[in-house]
Amino acid sequence: MAMQDDFPQYELETLAVRAGQVRSQFNEHSEALYLTSSFIFDSAAQAAARFSGAEEGNVYSRFTNPTVTAFQERLAALEGAEACIATASGMSAILAMVMALCSSGDHIVASTGLFGATQQLFGNILPRFGIQTTFVAQTNCDAWQSAIRPETKLFFLETPSNPLTEIADIPALVALARPRGILVAVDNCFCTPILQRPLDLGVDLVVHSATKYLDGQGRVMGGAVAGAKQYTDEVFKFLRTAGPTLSAFNAWVLLKGMETLQIRLAAQSANALQLAQWLERQPQVTRVHYPGLTSHPQYDLACRQQKSGGAIVSFTVAGAREEAWRVVDHCRLLSITANLGDTKTTLTHPATTTHGRITAEQRQAAGITEGLLRIAVGLEAVSDLQADLSRGLSKI
Repeated sequence: MAMQDDFPQYELETLAVRAGQVRSQFNEHSEALYLTSSFIFDSAAQAAARFSGAEEGNVYSRFTNPTVTAFQERLAALEGAEACIATASGMSAILAMVMALCSSGDHIVASTGLFGATQQLFGNILPRFGIQTTFVAQTNCDAWQSAIRPETKLFFLETPSNPLTEIADIPALVALARPRGILVAVDNCFCTPILQRPLDLGVDLVVHSATKYLDGQGRVMGGAVAGAKQYTDEVFKFLRTAGPTLSAFNAWVLLKGMETLQIRLAAQSANALQLAQWLERQPQVTRVHYPGLTSHPQYDLACRQQKSGGAIVSFTVAGAREEAWRVVDHCRLLSITANLGDTKTTLTHPATTTHGRITAEQRQAAGITEGLLRIAVGLEAVSDLQADLSRGLSKI
């Protein structure tokens, strides 16, 4: 089996299948699942060396497990990262990163186009620990620059954003941050490293909700932080003590999901583009948000940063909540759920689900109207998706 140092020579499709695998004495072909809470040492001296870090090896599955390590190494290889730390969920990955790298008195600049729970974390929870956040428009580099303070420690953004698929100019934000010693972290959940590699664009850290596309079938929760070892080592220290741990079983499921990541995203992205083009022609739809459309405000930027537009399509219907809910309630094929990244297409009303806990003012700043719907396009026939949406749109 190739060693981890050999992985960069391979293409992403190969890394998604092969990276991180270390076979046991049984020489298994599929990755082994190590369901154990602890590990046996050969001697008291070895136990002491393992606990102190003087000797590498597994100690306790809160912070070391062979199956979890395999997942971490595979995702690090895909992202082109020096190291990766896995966590229990995407939100725990963001929390672990901030708590590991920021302190009381530090300041964060973040996009208004963040997932609702991320806005809650930055806006309502972190201030209790003395960490303040200024939210700025995703696409306005001048606003990011104006928000910088002497105590600014971190830029945090999702690109494309959830749910409007706004594209941030990653190299421009890195150019603002680097001379000032500000870290830049990107949530790469929507694109995954198959469609976008933020570290190659100068970003310091990449965050994932592995629950989404890395699994791809809506089965388990997981998260990860990838980047330079000097940063992930700090995240590991937090994880070891605080314990937002990815289970070995979930890591094993994620490893299986990642094997089909490239072919799934290629097919889902193609479906999404076809569906987005169709939605633009529907009289009940006033606007479609999809980076693969030439009508998207950051289409050219998306073409430079991403391999495709991805699989998330948002659109605004004529009317408000009543009309949007009417569409949702009359669809029979699309799953009404807020999860995304699944092989099954999902449909949600962001203003009352994913972004329902933030204030009306925050939703307005993020452009999330009552008439907005978000589709995470799966692998069904596009004609069937169109027929289902036509059923809902006809009720407006």
